[in-house]
Amino acid sequence: MEATTATSVVFVPGFMQRGEAWRPVAERLGTSYRSVPLDHRAHTLSGRLDEVVGELSPRVALVGYSMGGRLALHAALRHPHALRALVLVGASAGIEDDAERAERQAVDERLADWMEGRSIEEIVERWEALPVFASQSAALREALRPGRLSHDPADLASLLRTAGQGVLPPVWDRLGEIECPTLLLAGESDDAYVESAYRMAPLLPRGMARIVPGAGHAPQLEAPDAFAGVLGEFLDRVARQ
Repeated sequence: MEATTATSVVFVPGFMQRGEAWRPVAERLGTSYRSVPLDHRAHTLSGRLDEVVGELSPRVALVGYSMGGRLALHAALRHPHALRALVLVGASAGIEDDAERAERQAVDERLADWMEGRSIEEIVERWEALPVFASQSAALREALRPGRLSHDPADLASLLRTAGQGVLPPVWDRLGEIECPTLLLAGESDDAYVESAYRMAPLLPRGMARIVPGAGHAPQLEAPDAFAGVLGEFLDRVARQ
């Protein structure tokens, strides 16, 4: 990759992750870019959005995964001219159907209620058993576990209630406001987000979708070499523009 000290890459982690989870990708980008893994302090949507917005500048490429991708997208919509580039991983522009969105909110509310009465160990065990993470190896789950266990159940419940998919309004009709180069990434076996990536790309003025082979919902963790290769190519292209 070509060296470019002008661009910083701010990585936004997913739900129940720390910024440390982005280390495999940051290491593979090497010194070509200044990597800034964001480690949130806030546990509400508004607080986390403020933290993300605080990192924005015309020299920043913002990279968000899953819930972090939703945060990155909404931060970009707040300040569409304050970014060098945007990368969304395993994320969509929201649930459009009102009934489906309400059902998702109800499901998340029940999960948040359950979390408040359980230990973090029980919460992590249930989280790791979700079908969306079935493609993650036992070794990968073990590596991620310390970060997951570092959270407080009440904080996780608060975040789920305020930043879950059922709470945020869909923003499909606003994607045209984001003028910076935008990359939509998904693992090849993450069908729902592969579909979202291909649907979102043409709605963005400078959008493109790329699929990471051999990966599920977290391609940056499951296939870090391939993921970093795609991300690096995109960042190099942006740097030359």
